[in-house]
Formats: sequence, structure tokens, C-alpha cells
Amino acid sequence: MSPAMREIVKIIQDGAASAMTLEQIIQNEISRWQSSEEYRLMTESDQYYRNKTAILKRERTVIDKTGRRVRATNLADIRLVNGFYRKLVDQKVGYLLAKRMSVQTDNKQYLELLSGYFGQAMQQLMQSVGREAIKKGIAWLHVYYDDEGRLSFKRMRSQEIIPFWRDEAHTELDAVIRVYKVEAYEGVNRSDVTKVEWWDQNGIRRYVLDGRLIPDVDAGEESSHLLLVENDGTEKPFNWKRVPFIPVKYNEEEQSLLDLIKTLVDDYDARKSDNANNLEDLPNSIYVVKDYGGTTAEEFRENINRYRVVFTEGEGGVTTVSLEINTEAYTAHQAQNRKDIYEFGRGVDTQSERIGSSPSGIALKFLYADLDMDANTIETEFQVSLEKLRWFIDVHIANATGTDYSAEKVDFIFNRDIPINETDTINNIKSSSGIISNETLVANHPFVTDVQAELERLKKEREADPDPYATPGSADSEGDEE
Repeated sequence: MSPAMREIVKIIQDGAASAMTLEQIIQNEISRWQSSEEYRLMTESDQYYRNKTAILKRERTVIDKTGRRVRATNLADIRLVNGFYRKLVDQKVGYLLAKRMSVQTDNKQYLELLSGYFGQAMQQLMQSVGREAIKKGIAWLHVYYDDEGRLSFKRMRSQEIIPFWRDEAHTELDAVIRVYKVEAYEGVNRSDVTKVEWWDQNGIRRYVLDGRLIPDVDAGEESSHLLLVENDGTEKPFNWKRVPFIPVKYNEEEQSLLDLIKTLVDDYDARKSDNANNLEDLPNSIYVVKDYGGTTAEEFRENINRYRVVFTEGEGGVTTVSLEINTEAYTAHQAQNRKDIYEFGRGVDTQSERIGSSPSGIALKFLYADLDMDANTIETEFQVSLEKLRWFIDVHIANATGTDYSAEKVDFIFNRDIPINETDTINNIKSSSGIISNETLVANHPFVTDVQAELERLKKEREADPDPYATPGSADSEGDEE
């Protein structure tokens, strides 16, 4: 337990009047968290994932005659959003988590129990958690029992969770503050109520935040993590020995993908929007009116910015000055921007010329090298989180069955959705026949989705027809002729 947590426990146990109360600590932490750069970036990440980027808030401005910037109401104000961020997030999730995760252990009875938790629902949950972790740097899984008494898991919004870490490496939790809003009605009026929960190893404390923390009498001011129902029907309070929240990180630094590429995405949107504005304004060239003076410098500046008209003295007449668009410079800048977004976002640009019509396996391997490297980091963090998740499952199984499987070795295997050149792969499998096991060959065949099921089908086919290539009527199939 960290020194800060020991002080908080002391406050809870003896109500030390000389120190801050627990409620004051919670309220200070909420205020600090919701005003932090990390919280702001998490909220912004949700917006960027929904293609609500910074360009949509930009207004095209000009300098008026007083030198102030004002909105240009008579010029094009096109705002183009490019969904790089959403594509990169979904690409990483699809690459690592699209296929169902495999669970392996030597204890068949234990494997059968674990399989009940790591099915289709868990796959969908892992994708949701993975997406949240990539977007925000860290995601949270909450362990709870549903209304029917089943051990369940759900993803929490990262902005709702304020962790109290036991160690500097952020591997173990002392406590968690959860802040969330619920809808409530006062008569016919709907309003949002802010709920606050304090979770530690001793249970839960619940509050309503309305300027200050007020004990939540309706939900129960204090309770254990859960209630176990005994054989006689009586309920027994039960607390996990760990805080039932599991961190799932994108990387060790808990740094979000948006933090790595935001400036590049914003610049791409801005330059593309500027270019579209120039194309829209191109017919509206600047008029040069000769032999008409009398304008001040301020009026001249406003005229050229707002009205695109220039008044000059000298010989009379009107000419125009067309806007010059440097297409080559724009194209080169945007091409480099796009390359940098995929480079530093560690993704695959599917429009890259390197992909070609039918790239070889080696070419695909190099093309996916950055994405694969990022997937390795994500998988490492997921493995740690899955071990923490397994601890809760093992405790539940031990309570339900009386058997402790915590000493068993379990492997969580992520089956990546790797694009391959099928022709090359099938030819390599044929060439490897007799050198490596049939199971390995079947597992790597691009047409196979369930290895064990495919092996079982092959076994049945061979039992039914030991030699499917024998010619009907031959000695091998009909017996020796007299």
C-alpha cells in the first residue's frame, strides 16, 4: 500500500480531524483530473474518432481596417475532415483483435471452464476495450456480478476513472474514483446527476456531487463489492482482495494515438481546406481599378482582404490579378503529411504504391512491419491485463467449485488478421509436406478457420476412404485378378 493510501485509510478508520477528509480528497482529485491535459485529450480523442476534428471549429478570417481579425463572410470557408485517426484506430483493432483469441492450458477441465468466459462476447469486449485503450492511452475493465449472479465484465469510459496507483510503474491499484452522470427527473424536468464512487479493498462509498459531495442515501452510502448468497438463502457481504478494476494500456506510457499524430492530422485538414477555399475563390480575382485614389492604408487592406478590389491612381481602367495556386508544392506537402501520419501512427496506408496488385509475402511483411511492431506492444499490455482478469475468474471458480486453478499455466494467444499472398502460402505448404507436422500445415493454410475441426474432418475422410486416389477397378481397389 502506498504512503498516500495509508493516510487515506487512516482517515477512513479513525476520522482524523487534523487531515483532509476523504470527501475533500475525492473532490480535489476530481477537480484536478477534469481540468488536466490528459482528460482533455481523452475527450478530444472521442471527437476525432467521430471525425469531429479541429478544422470544424476554424473560421476563415480577414484583417479589417482597424487591424483586427474578423470572420470573412463573403469568402469560401470550406472545412474538410479526413478520417485518418478513425482508420488507424480501427486498423490496429482489426489487425490484432478481429479474430477470436485462443486460450490454452494442459488442464482440460480448467480449459472448459475458461472457455465459458472467453467466447464471442469476450471477443467483442476485447475489441471495445482495445479501441478505447488506443484512443485514450488506457482503458478500464470492471469486474462485477450481473442480476442473475453471473461473473461479468464491462468496459468503463476512461474519463470516468481516476486511479490511485500503488507503484510508480502503474501496475497495481490501491483505489479508484469513478465519476459518471445519470439522467434523473424532477417532476417533468430531466436533469443530469453526477454520481461519485470510491472503490478500495474495503468496499464502496457512494456520493452525489452537487457543488460538494453528499452521501448517496438512495443507492446506499457504503457497501461491500458484492453480496454472496449462501445455501440457506442468506446474503453475505464479500470484498475482492483486489480493486475490481483492470487497467488495459495502449503502451507503457499510457500515451494515446491522438497525442502522437494530432498535429499532423490537423495540418492535413487545414492545408486541404485552404486549397479548396482557393479553388472556390479562384473566379473572384482581385480587381485593380486605375486612376482612382483616395483610400487610406486601412481601407486598402480591408478592400483587398474583404472585397478583393484595389484602387490606384494613374491611367484609368480595370484589370484583374488572378490567384496563383502552387499545385506542385501543395501536392508534395500533403503527400509528406500523409506519409508521416502513417509513419508515426504506425499504420498501413492502403493507397500506397508499394502495395501493388499482388504483393509477395515478403513485401507484405515489410509493409506491415510498423503495424506489427505496434501490435506487439499492445499485445504485451493485454497479456498483463488478461492475467489480472484471470485472477478474478480463478477466485470465482474456487468459490463456486472449491477447486483452485490459480497455479495452472495459461497461454492467451492472439490470432492476428495478417494479409497474405495465398498462392505463395499454399505452394509453401505443399513443399513442406513430410517435413513438418500435418497440424502445422493445416494451421497455416489460408482456407482453414478452425484447425481442430479441419483435422477431424480429414481424419473422418481418410477412415471412409483410405486411398482416395486409387483408380476404380485397379488391383488396389478391386483385388488381384485371376
